[in-house]
Amino acid sequence: MSKSDSISMSVIRRLPRYYRFLSELNDQKVDRISSTKLAQIMNVTASQVRQDLNCFGGFGQQGYGYSVSQLKDEIKNILGLNNDYKAILIGAGNLGKAVAMHMNFEKLGFELIACFDNNEKKVGQQLNNIFVKSETELDEFCKQNHVDSAFLCIPRVCVENVLDKLYALGIKNYWNFSHYDISAKYSDTLVENVHLSDNLMTLCYRMNNNK
Repeated sequence: MSKSDSISMSVIRRLPRYYRFLSELNDQKVDRISSTKLAQIMNVTASQVRQDLNCFGGFGQQGYGYSVSQLKDEIKNILGLNNDYKAILIGAGNLGKAVAMHMNFEKLGFELIACFDNNEKKVGQQLNNIFVKSETELDEFCKQNHVDSAFLCIPRVCVENVLDKLYALGIKNYWNFSHYDISAKYSDTLVENVHLSDNLMTLCYRMNNNK
């Protein structure tokens, strides 16, 4: 087992927040920051910050703290944001359009190279610099282009057939908005599930218990 395999998902899921806050600090021309100050921004303890960063080598200096620009770049490398993984988007409905139009994929480690939909009325529409293709073109496109991942912005009931096709084409990495349990069917996939309704229900719970 490699060292990266032993790092908990809770630490990994904090890395994007570190990167986001450090990017903001860097834009504000902040040169260095202490673990205490970074902890306040992250809403964790200074000990947690040091433990998290020590998983990847530490990066700080006693009495100096962390170089904001250096730590930002280190976390960018750890996250792999320079990889430009090739991605396709399935579903050009309202959600798919929003994802294609408003996500800055180039800064997030991905390049969106195609979008597919089974509604022929949507085929040919332009989303930023790509045009929506018919789902019937999916096989041929994936055979001619290296595709690292698929973003699923389609209803849950539509996923299984598309998923079987994508998996057969060798795609095993998914950003999943569909609520379909991909990893239950294909255990060797990497899946990040996005549940907007869960987030909203959590907010509802917190509001309900803050009366």
